[in-house]
Amino acid sequence: MNKPKMATEKGVPSNSRVLMLLGQLERMNGETMVRDVETARQVTAKIFHLVQTQEKSGKEVMSKGSSGMEVILASLENTRDVPTTLNILYILSELLTVGRGRRVAVFVSKGGTGILFQILITASKELPPSEDLMLQLHSLLAKVGSKDRKFGVKARLSGALNVTVNLTKQNLQNTKLLLPCLQVLRVYSSNSVNAISLGKNGVVELMFKIAAPYSKKNTSLLKVALDALGALLKSKTNARRAVDGGHVPALLALYQDWHRNDTRHRHMLIRKGLLVCLRNITNIKLGRKAFIDADGMRILYNSSTECLPVRTLDPLVNTSSLIMRKCFPKNRLPLPTIKSAFHYQLPHVPAAGPVAQLYSQPPGVDDVVDESDNEETDADTENDTENEEDEKDPCTANDDIETDLNKLHPKKNPGRPFEELRVYQRFFLELSEDFQGYNFESSKSASTTSSSFSSSSASTRSSRPIIVPTAQALSPKHAHTLSFQEDCNPTKGQHPLPSPSAPTPAPPAPLTPLQLDTIHLTKDQDKKEEAHIPSPDTRTTLPSLARPPSQGQTIDQDLANVFECVSLEQEGALNSGEDGGRGIKQDGSPVNATRHIQSPLLLGGIATRRVGGGSGSNLGSDCGSEGAEDECGEGAVLEVPDTALLLPLHDPDLYVEMVKGTHSVPKYAEVAYPDYFGHVPPTFREPLQERVYGVQRSKIFQDIERLIHPNDIVDKVVYDLDIPSCPVVEDDGESLKFNSQFESGNLRKAVQIRKYEYDLVLNSDINSNHYHQWFYFEVSGMRVGATYRFNIINSEKSNSQFNYGMQALMYSVQEAISGKPCWVRTGTDICYYKNHFARSSIAAGGQKGKSYYTMTFTTSFSHKDDVCYFAYHYPYTYSTLKMHLSKLEAYRTPHIYLRQDVLCETLGGNNCPLLTITAMPESNSNDHICQFRNRPLIFLSSRVHPGETNASWVMKGTLEFLMGSSPLAGSLRESYIFKIVPMLNPDGVVNGNHRCSLSGEDLNRQWQNPNPELHPTIYHTKSLLQYLAHIQRAPLVFCDYHGHSRKKNVFMYGCSVKETVWQSNISATSSDLQEDLGYRALPKILSQIAPAFSMASCSFVVERSKESTARVVVWREIGVQRSYTMESTLCGCDQGKYKGLQIGTRELEEMGAQFCVALLRLKRLTGLRNHQHLLDLESDIMGTQTKVVSSSSTTYVMEEDEPSFLEAIDYSAESNDEDGEPEIEHVTEIPENPDHLEQLSDSETNHRE
Repeated sequence: MNKPKMATEKGVPSNSRVLMLLGQLERMNGETMVRDVETARQVTAKIFHLVQTQEKSGKEVMSKGSSGMEVILASLENTRDVPTTLNILYILSELLTVGRGRRVAVFVSKGGTGILFQILITASKELPPSEDLMLQLHSLLAKVGSKDRKFGVKARLSGALNVTVNLTKQNLQNTKLLLPCLQVLRVYSSNSVNAISLGKNGVVELMFKIAAPYSKKNTSLLKVALDALGALLKSKTNARRAVDGGHVPALLALYQDWHRNDTRHRHMLIRKGLLVCLRNITNIKLGRKAFIDADGMRILYNSSTECLPVRTLDPLVNTSSLIMRKCFPKNRLPLPTIKSAFHYQLPHVPAAGPVAQLYSQPPGVDDVVDESDNEETDADTENDTENEEDEKDPCTANDDIETDLNKLHPKKNPGRPFEELRVYQRFFLELSEDFQGYNFESSKSASTTSSSFSSSSASTRSSRPIIVPTAQALSPKHAHTLSFQEDCNPTKGQHPLPSPSAPTPAPPAPLTPLQLDTIHLTKDQDKKEEAHIPSPDTRTTLPSLARPPSQGQTIDQDLANVFECVSLEQEGALNSGEDGGRGIKQDGSPVNATRHIQSPLLLGGIATRRVGGGSGSNLGSDCGSEGAEDECGEGAVLEVPDTALLLPLHDPDLYVEMVKGTHSVPKYAEVAYPDYFGHVPPTFREPLQERVYGVQRSKIFQDIERLIHPNDIVDKVVYDLDIPSCPVVEDDGESLKFNSQFESGNLRKAVQIRKYEYDLVLNSDINSNHYHQWFYFEVSGMRVGATYRFNIINSEKSNSQFNYGMQALMYSVQEAISGKPCWVRTGTDICYYKNHFARSSIAAGGQKGKSYYTMTFTTSFSHKDDVCYFAYHYPYTYSTLKMHLSKLEAYRTPHIYLRQDVLCETLGGNNCPLLTITAMPESNSNDHICQFRNRPLIFLSSRVHPGETNASWVMKGTLEFLMGSSPLAGSLRESYIFKIVPMLNPDGVVNGNHRCSLSGEDLNRQWQNPNPELHPTIYHTKSLLQYLAHIQRAPLVFCDYHGHSRKKNVFMYGCSVKETVWQSNISATSSDLQEDLGYRALPKILSQIAPAFSMASCSFVVERSKESTARVVVWREIGVQRSYTMESTLCGCDQGKYKGLQIGTRELEEMGAQFCVALLRLKRLTGLRNHQHLLDLESDIMGTQTKVVSSSSTTYVMEEDEPSFLEAIDYSAESNDEDGEPEIEHVTEIPENPDHLEQLSDSETNHRE
């Protein structure tokens, strides 16, 4: 060995005694040390004395620049004298005891571990080996082993494993030497290869010999032995060895013994060590079976229950819970098939993909749990990451980022020849309209509108004030109620231009009702033209009811005529509740007036519902009914809250008409009360729900009780869509009644588990076998004051905002009748966790061993005989959209250009509306016509994903603002032409899908190559954009409205070459990175004016998985630089004015309006010329100080926006979730700190946007 030269650090005195001794030791290295043994002993003893007694001596040896460590290690390697070796080991032990690991790192870097192994091997050859030497060597190895990443490999290659094992076997009664040997074995075992080798050498059985029943002696020894055993059992080979040796019952018996006797909880770590051993053994199927056979579920359940009152024992409870959940027998979902309960035959099946796989399955395949899932797999035996750092490569988060520069640079590629696109010219009549036949003078003084509106109503309409919604107070729409006559079909909106050249397309044919043609508004055919449905202040005349009523006809008579054959079951059904419901005027109620009408909630005379005692109550399905008319009392009426003052776009009667023209696969014949009554946002704020400590654990324990106390389980099916003839199971009145057979409804099955607990199964999207998230269902037959628990048991996402303050929504019919028709956030004890229902690999993309997740909440009901509805988010049906578009006609003035076209018909036969909104030209002069035609286009779309209902509420705010009478709205219309597709997926919305259309595909993944037959709305919307690109009129802004289920706030995704390159490792030249930074302007404006918007959550990174989304395709192929997805939270906000609050429809509509205001500011930015830079303009207008884009630089990070340590949430049933969420066992409730929130990204497991 080369002799190191002693060096000293600056500032260390050269006459330092320890350094002088080290220098002397350095000179003795080599042959001198072997010859002069006594001197070597004396020098090393003196150094040890100085290091032991003087702290500064140790610092001098380990100081930077000092070669003291090299000298000590060289001496250790060269000496053959045991006392000298021991002295040096004592010196090293003293030096490495302090220093917070830095000194150990230095020791390892200088090759110290290898030298120790060499000495260990040499010493083992002496018979008998020196006990003191072995003791010191193993003590030192235990100290440095955890800091040396190659420790296990070095030990195996040097042969040290067997030395330690043999020494342990020989000294089982010598606790002094046994302890350091076990400590080293614990480190050895952390290496998987070593663990298998040690298992073969009998170390597993050796550890079980050391494990002993409760005793106050040698507890440190037992703790280390259990740690080593736990590490060994991570190997599946060793786990099988333990099972075969019958050690599972032994471990359970030991745990019980320690649990009973450790009454003061002083040995919690030993109990935890025993549980860790059990946890690792149960990572294999054989271990889980042995655990069940040994009655492990009952043992751990009982012991955990006894531990619950002691907070410090939470680690034991959590680990026990983890083991029990893992060992809980995997159940299959209680379904005949995981495919949707509804079938829609596609015109042709795609050649490949999930839908093709679905159709190719043989009829007899059991797709709920396939055989492959019963094999032993490694999917549910993942390595434990308890309390460890996530070892994932940080670069893996960026694997999805697009790195092909050719794809990153937008290239305008319309893709289709102009001759094919010329047909879309009819949707852009405003670009060629000359208005020569239009009388602008008369329009300024007279309210001339389309023939479907009366002239008397136009003056009222023109004066209606449209105000930007604000979340601070009720929407200030207390304007005059309209008096007009209109066509109920929203596609028949006529532009108020008398000339033939006016942009008024021919009205499309009326929609064919879905088996609703049996509805007769009156039995007397002669009176068909006389039936009128009154609005609150005036009469709204339906298209088929054009003749005015006689003077003596009363409202009651009208209603009786209209709904004469749409009756309610049970005589006097509503009478018992009239006193409590009729005319209720509660203080603070947003709605006080009511209308008494017969319920229109049965369409087509199909008697599928009944009304029990109470106003509009007890409305569950009744399969055994003989017909509504037979059992209905003559005077049965339903009190409908008069919401017209607050909801000018809502008309219950018009809504029913719209439902008649809506086509659904199940052929729905019912209307849900919330959609009929409407929703008035509550006046109170709804804060994020605080998570109660231990709530998830208590829910899981209740689930485990199902296995331990099976006699307490009812297990009774009370609702099942797979029994189409009678989905509601008759009972003795002890169960709730469920229903989801209405537009946008989704609940497939309800199973009563306990008296007040129900498992709910959601329906898959049609032509799909997954996507379970959206729910909307009705409940009746409840008991007042009882606390009900609802468990949605087939959720699929690995995390949810339900774990972070989000609540479900509930709508009470009794509350609505009493003057408060609104959806309110509800539910306590909310949590979301992995359950014991196995997810078929067929539905999991081929992945085996996956499980579903449970979303659970408890709630109680305040009214007897109420009917309540629950929903994932605020429902917004397709019929609601049609009603709103029809009512929007009332907002039109002679100064507003509004045209409603039918873009196409969907697979299900529903129309996809297309709106054009701008301002009429001031006159028909060439200058004004030119300005009109050349306005920039803004293209907006929404609701491509049916379950993201918040997108429709944002769109509603946008539409109301655009049609408003405020100066801002007028200026906006004069600045732009708006092309709007408010609902890209009507079929999915109607049928209660969460993500797909009837084709079973995510339409927002079809933009690259949409099929005109399977994806008509996407195909034709893209064609509109391609047509605009061909005529050099590409939109200034394209924005697709979405909802986000796992993040808070409202934010945008955009497209940027530069920011994508920044987040990847690709090299690019400066010319590659040149791009206009204007794509940031709109989101930055929104962050300044919209309280719910968060610029920090925005991302402008282009990902491979998103290349077929609207945002990326419109950016890349159409060449729209400002192409965005605007994501609105389904939960709430964690910043700004709404921090700590759940989001509501008022805030969502406000967001839609603020988007319009932001477009006005963008107009000012893009309209100015000769300015230094767009960002300078932005700073000028926004009033910001900085002019640097990077101040809001986008960071690309993982998908979750909640830190894992905020709450003690164990999402998985195994120790490691498939999404890498770490198990948290040391329960510490830490208050939310915004500074520690994880940053957000543009991706959510390929399922966002």
